[in-house]
Order: sequence, then structure tokens, then C-alpha cells
Amino acid sequence: MNPASHWPDLQQHDTYPKLLAHNARHWPDDVALREKEFGIWNEVTWRDYEAAVELFTLGLLELGVQPGDIVGIVGDNRPEWVQCEIAVHAAGAMSLGIYQDSMGEEVQYLLQYGQVQVVMCEDEEQVDKILQIADDCPDVRHIIYHDPRGMRKYPDPRLISQHALFEQARAVRQREPERYRRLVESGPGERPSMLITTSGTTSRPKLVMFQSRSFLDHTAAYLRADPKYAGDNYVSVLPLPWIMEQVYALAQSLITRMTVNFVEESETMMQDLREIGPNFVLLAPRVWESIAADVKARMMEASRIKQWMYALGMKIGMPHLERHGRPSRLAHVLLFRALRDRLGFSHLHSAATGGAALGPDTFKFFLAMGVPLRQIYGQTEMAGVYTGHQPDDLDFDSVGVPFDNTRLRIDQPDDNGVGEVLVRSSGMFLGYYKNEQATVETVRDGWLHTGDAGYMKENGHLVVIDRLSDLAVTSLGHRFSPMYVENKLKFSPFIAEAVILGHERPWLSAMICIRYGILSKWAEHRGIAFTNYTNLSAQPQVYDMIRREIEQVNAGLPAWQQVRKFLLLYKELDPDDGELTRTRKIRRKVVQEKYADIIDAIYDGRESVHVDTVITFQDGTRSQVITDLRVVDLS
Repeated sequence: MNPASHWPDLQQHDTYPKLLAHNARHWPDDVALREKEFGIWNEVTWRDYEAAVELFTLGLLELGVQPGDIVGIVGDNRPEWVQCEIAVHAAGAMSLGIYQDSMGEEVQYLLQYGQVQVVMCEDEEQVDKILQIADDCPDVRHIIYHDPRGMRKYPDPRLISQHALFEQARAVRQREPERYRRLVESGPGERPSMLITTSGTTSRPKLVMFQSRSFLDHTAAYLRADPKYAGDNYVSVLPLPWIMEQVYALAQSLITRMTVNFVEESETMMQDLREIGPNFVLLAPRVWESIAADVKARMMEASRIKQWMYALGMKIGMPHLERHGRPSRLAHVLLFRALRDRLGFSHLHSAATGGAALGPDTFKFFLAMGVPLRQIYGQTEMAGVYTGHQPDDLDFDSVGVPFDNTRLRIDQPDDNGVGEVLVRSSGMFLGYYKNEQATVETVRDGWLHTGDAGYMKENGHLVVIDRLSDLAVTSLGHRFSPMYVENKLKFSPFIAEAVILGHERPWLSAMICIRYGILSKWAEHRGIAFTNYTNLSAQPQVYDMIRREIEQVNAGLPAWQQVRKFLLLYKELDPDDGELTRTRKIRRKVVQEKYADIIDAIYDGRESVHVDTVITFQDGTRSQVITDLRVVDLS
């Protein structure tokens, strides 16, 4: 079946509001959105979807939103989030999604930089965040909130409930019943409509400008490579400000009429996902890693017969996958059918991972299970993704082949064909908002310079090694990718994060963050007493466990790429501390500066490192940490 045969004409319907109007007119009673609340799945039809967007649009216009203005949206993934975004586009303004877990300083920077006048908040928590910085953001005139719980105590005149906004909008609609329709029909697809934040691995995030027409055209290329159909179910769990969730929960949904499902809470994600049984999922590498770790941890606690079946299934399944490129039927019957069903993956037609690299071991684990997982690759500036695997053309080391609207080339390749990945496609961004210099530096002669090192294989697949700036060379001249070794380590169910060191040093070492949820259960079953993360990470038995995991990884690496020393950090790396981006990429410069004393101690030959510091938690509380980190020599 040709997927495009069921799409609207994207030349005519070249904005989100136009696509929504088309769907509401032709399929008004089909389910567009579904949200779980108090244990019940509530459905939103395409007619209801457009009705809410119309009220949001007229309400925003009543608040004074003008074409070219920027409207901020912050909160968890909810129907109101996507409804408000489409309404912003209908009003001729630009939407700016803000990560719901962003700290006040990050939010303040975005509001000031974008001169945001209206902010849509989900609830009291997000309103509090905006009010705390509002005095430093004088452009903010209105703060809309969806959830009224706890809001009666706030007298701030800038606050307006979504209910009150909709009442104003209904009055406008009564006076001008055709106003919304005229706005939608006249809205040009070439107008800038979205601002998407970059990951900001090296500095503050930049704001990437997109127009709807090119964004939808590129989304169509993605759908030709990985088709979705009307009625398919998608579970939206990744943050909506992220470019790829914009692609899936908005652009792909509007083109194909698939149903977008919103979970009740992040803690209920896996249970809600099992209830929906989605046809496709998009999960970040950290989520795939966490699911794989949880499966392996549960097997450790299972009965002997289940452990035996799991071991047999993996023994059969993994070699069969590597030899034949497809799952084993015998392993499917023995193990993987039941395991996939328990995870809620039984109805998957496709599954994707993006935003960062997923280690080959984790990739193979899910493929052997029969999960149709595909690596995808791209940048925010190129509408998120432009390469991916085809179902019959898997390559465990690559990120797939380019979409049909995309051209790739490797700039200044070395003797091994490795150079910077350059790309051009119809999904090219308009530029960085208020940063022409950065735009000129990034796009030269029509090619986006990605900053990633990679090479093209003879089969047409792209292999991405690491960020050019992150590629490292030991003092003995051995070149290595820290990310490659880190991903191998994170295949362990006990390792949540790893930072590989060794640039201009004689050998590699690692700072490890334990996977606390799994290791705490492991410790409890063995009667190991501990009080918190810091205390558990210092336990000798935990060190011994992590040592065995690292030695297992070392056994599959050349000598110069093996980890020679390691220690366990006293805390998890955290985006709130600037150590990770909001999409969980390591900010290496920040980590190296922050932990410089610890890194020096590893290479100075010390057996331990004394730490006396203060940790600030998300709620603002502080705790002093005094501990000694043991340095383990594996040589």
C-alpha cells in the first residue's frame, strides 16, 4: 500500500491548522487523541480537536497575540499542549516549547531571548516557575494555565485560566463566526511557525526556526521511509519541545491521522503503553537502555526455570540475528513472544530510537526479541531525522540510509573515509532566531555542517562515530570515540551513565554512575545495608559488580581501547546541574571542568579521592556530601 495515497495534498494543506481542518471535515468522529486520567482513557475526536484549537486561537488573539509574536508552552505531554501549538500557528505567531523540567534560569533565558509575551502552562508547578522569574521577563503579559488546582491563591493579574480564555473566545466566535476559518485558509505555509531549541551540548541552546511547509514536506519523506496509517496508535512519552516528538505527535499525526496517546504520569508509562499496545514507538536511547536493564534485572530475580529459558532464548536468538539478520523463530516461541507481550510491544510495526547514539548491543537485544527497532539520525536543524534503517536492510553499526529528499556527503575524509557529515534536504531550517552569525557558520554553500564525524559504507549506510569535538586521541597516538565505549558499558543493567576519559592521556579510564533503581533492589536481596545513592555507590560489593561488568566489556575491545581504571561517582549526572542536556547527552566540557580534581586523581595514581561538596536538589534543598571515591585499577 502506498502510504501517500491516503494523505491530504500537502501543497494545499501546508500548515498544521489546514491539515487539522481537513481531518475534522472528513473524519470528524475518528479518534485523534487519547489521554489517560484517573485510570480512564478519554478520547478526543478530530472534530473536538479542531474545536479546542479554534478557542485557543481566538483566545490568543483576544490577548493581543500578533503575527510574528512568540508564545511559550511548558508542561507535560497533554492534548492541550498540541492544541495550543496549532492555535499559535493559526494566529500567525511562532510556538516555543520549553522542557517541563527546565530550571528557572533556563526558562528565563528563553523568555527573555524570545521576548515572549504569552506563556501557556500546564499547572501550578509551571506557573510557580514562571512567576518566580516574571520580574526579570517584563515582556510576559499573560500566563495561561490549564489545570486550576491550587490556583485560587494566586492574585497575579497576568494569570488567566484556560476556562476563562475559552469563554472570551466563545464571545469572539459568536461575533465573528468565520474568523477562525479565514485565518486558517489564509495562513501561508512559508511563514515561520516554530522555534525548536537545540540540545545545547556546548553552550546555551539556540532557537531553530522552521516554516510549516518545509517541515511537513520532510515529514512526508520520513513517512515514505517508515509508513504509518490512519488508526495506528502512538504513545507520546518524549518531551514535546524535542524536535522528534514534534515530528511524531504533530506532523505525522496530522498527515496520517494516527491516534496520539498521552500517558497519565511518567511513572505509569510502561503500564499505559501495555494497555494501548502501540503500532509504533519512539523512545530515547536512555529509555531503551532502561527497559533492557529492567528485563535483565528481573531475570536475575526470576525462578530457575525462567532464568534457564531466558538464557537459552538469548543463546539461540542473538547468534541467529547476527548470522541471518532476523529473529529466531525458536527463540520467539521459547522466550521473546511472552517477553514482548509483557512490554506492550506485540503490535509494533516499527520502533525508533534517536536523539543520541544507541549502543549496538542494546540494538541487537531488541531486534533479537522481535522488536522492529530502527536507528534514525539527524539534527534539530534538519527537521530532526533524515536517515534510518529499512526493514529488510539492517546494519548494526550504521544509522541507515538517507531519505529520498536528502543528500549526504563526507567532508575532507581521511584515509579511512572518515570526515564531517554534511547534509542538505527539503527539511532545512530557516536559520537560528536572532543569530545570523551562527546560521552562516553552520550552513555553507547550501550544506549543513553537522559537526559529527562519520563515513559512508559501500552499501550506502551512514556510520556516525561521534561528535568531531569529542573524538579523542591518547598520548600514545591511539584515536578513539568515548561515546562508543560508553554505549557498550551502558548495556549493563547496573550502569546508568559512563564518562570515558583518556584524551591526551596514556590510557582510558571511566567515571561511572550506577543505575540506582536496579542496584538498590540487587543490594536489598543480598542484605547489603545502604542509606542513599552515595552510600550504595561506595559499597565494596557494588564496586566488585561494576568491575566484572567493565571487564566483560574490555574483553571485546582492543587493548588500547580498554578501560584501565574506574571509579563510581557519588551522584547521578543531571541536566539541572548542566552535566547533561535535556535529551541526556553529556556536556563533556562541563563534566571535565566540574570533576577536574577527580579526573586528575585517577591519572595521578591515587587509590581514592576525597569529596566534600554540596548537592542542590530540584526542589531547592541542599545536602552536604562527604565521601571517599575508590579508584579501581583493572590492569
